[in-house]
Amino acid sequence: MKTGELKQGVVFETEEKISQSGFENSSVKLVPKNSVIVAMYGDGETAGSVAINKIDLTTNQACCNLVVDAKKADYRYVYYYLKGSYDNLVALKLGGSQQNLNAATIRSFPIRIPALETQRKIAAVLAAYDDLLDANRRRIALLERMAEEIYREWFVRLRFPGHATTKITKGIPAGWRNGRFGDFCRLKRGYDLPDALITDGPYPVIASTSIKAFHSEFKVEPPVITTGRSGSLGEVLMTNQRAWPLNTSLYVRDFFGNSPYLIFFTLRGMKLEKFNSGAGVPTLNRNHLEGLRLAIPPADLQAKFDDLVGPMHGQADTLSQSNAQLTRTRDLLLPRLISGKLPVESLDIAFPPRMADAR
Repeated sequence: MKTGELKQGVVFETEEKISQSGFENSSVKLVPKNSVIVAMYGDGETAGSVAINKIDLTTNQACCNLVVDAKKADYRYVYYYLKGSYDNLVALKLGGSQQNLNAATIRSFPIRIPALETQRKIAAVLAAYDDLLDANRRRIALLERMAEEIYREWFVRLRFPGHATTKITKGIPAGWRNGRFGDFCRLKRGYDLPDALITDGPYPVIASTSIKAFHSEFKVEPPVITTGRSGSLGEVLMTNQRAWPLNTSLYVRDFFGNSPYLIFFTLRGMKLEKFNSGAGVPTLNRNHLEGLRLAIPPADLQAKFDDLVGPMHGQADTLSQSNAQLTRTRDLLLPRLISGKLPVESLDIAFPPRMADAR
């Protein structure tokens, strides 16, 4: 497992595998399931990331693997404690331009250890939130796959309603327009917003790959479609609420009457990371996209697509907003629970299904 995979929190699968002979003829060690793994170095968002492995695995040298003594601590509690102590943990980074943690620093990091039953109750409260988040993510992924499959069937494979009787000339169906990307939609750079100026509010602040925070002000009316402009390229996001796209993103300023859902899936299918125009830092120059040729479907077909895909995306967007609120609530509870400021000893807490082995 590599450090980037720790961001998922709970690891059920790894991107790469090692053969039995490779394992036996190397210095790697098997990390038993239900250990706590901490990223020692990586990019600014990776170092200090924490995860639980639900399978036996091996890691690269950038991971610090903590095997928790079950007689003294609950591994889930240790995971949440380190997750809630992220700022304190990363403050211990050492080094010059590439600041890293090391195994000795992590292993000596002080952890508050209440009674085992208290640890399990704290973990149960937080795990209940994570279970809801995971369930919603799976539903979102399913809805997005269904909608994308319709997009690919209609506009990539060209098996749209009425295709059997539609004449196609040079790859373009009759009634479609051979245009440029700049005729289809127009992208604009997002807006500066330093972290120090973010004040808590209802409007998502969208960075290059995800929602970074929530702010009291917004810049763009919905629908808001964004993609990474600097740092991370290729991710395309869409929300049906007012938002503040950051300057590390590009957002669709003009739709020119085209379906937002069609624009969203078209951008996703373009693999925008290949248009990197930066040297050290990946950068997407919107001017490079303006002249690209593409076939633009007629308005009536786009309307049919909206009628079919719109409700799916609406459900996914509602679930995403729910997840944002769940995440904010969990993150507010986490430091209060692990510090003992919010006591749980007297609470009768039902353990979630995935903590059936907690007792």
